[in-house]
Amino acid sequence: MPKFFVENSQIRENEITITGQDINHIRNVLRLKVDSQITVCNKDTGTNYHCSIKAIEKEKIICTILGQSDDTTEPSTYIHIFQGLPKADKLAWVIEKATEIGVKEMTPVEMQRTVVKLDDKTKEKKRQRWSTIAETASKQSGRDAILKVNNVRNFKNIVENLEEYDIVIVAYEKEQHTTLKQGLHAVDKGARIAVVIGPEGGIAEEEIEMLQQKNNVSIVTLGKRILRTETAPLVIASNILYELEE
Repeated sequence: MPKFFVENSQIRENEITITGQDINHIRNVLRLKVDSQITVCNKDTGTNYHCSIKAIEKEKIICTILGQSDDTTEPSTYIHIFQGLPKADKLAWVIEKATEIGVKEMTPVEMQRTVVKLDDKTKEKKRQRWSTIAETASKQSGRDAILKVNNVRNFKNIVENLEEYDIVIVAYEKEQHTTLKQGLHAVDKGARIAVVIGPEGGIAEEEIEMLQQKNNVSIVTLGKRILRTETAPLVIASNILYELEE
């Protein structure tokens, strides 16, 4: 059943009003009609509503609520990926797949070996596009929340704010001993986990030294093979949820 997201303000008693780009998708892409049934998720609460389309108008679609469910597809473990800003359009692909896996938050990071240089205007345009990709992927994968995409931040700024996480997993190609499973041994289901991934050139030694000063940082190896910057976060997120989730 097609799924759409709305804000709490769009829900009134037994009706939900859908606005924006979803109107075109419902009317012209899916070609749904009055009485067609859809799922609508309140992005503020995660509550899912089973709805029937009551009216299709030019600037809004009105749905009647037939029932609701508080069951969720969301993992209880909170994964926040701090992704070294990659070249080309790789981050869009990472965001799409990370959303499908169950990652909660993504922050692009300018690091010492980052090749891409973005001005403030371009950063905001890209963030908006990345957020749209996250919402589309959330609908497709049946998520009950939309992956949050933050503004591009610099490395020093993120290091200063890592204390809020139960553990910070750092993938580093020069680490040879501590595995991801060993790095996760002290955390349980429901933990808040940050994952730090370098750009194409990897994380610089100076950056690793800064991270090592934090008590909650675990620097891990992902095996004998070096993964691409767009592959590593997906491997880590998948394995974290496998290890910690039921």
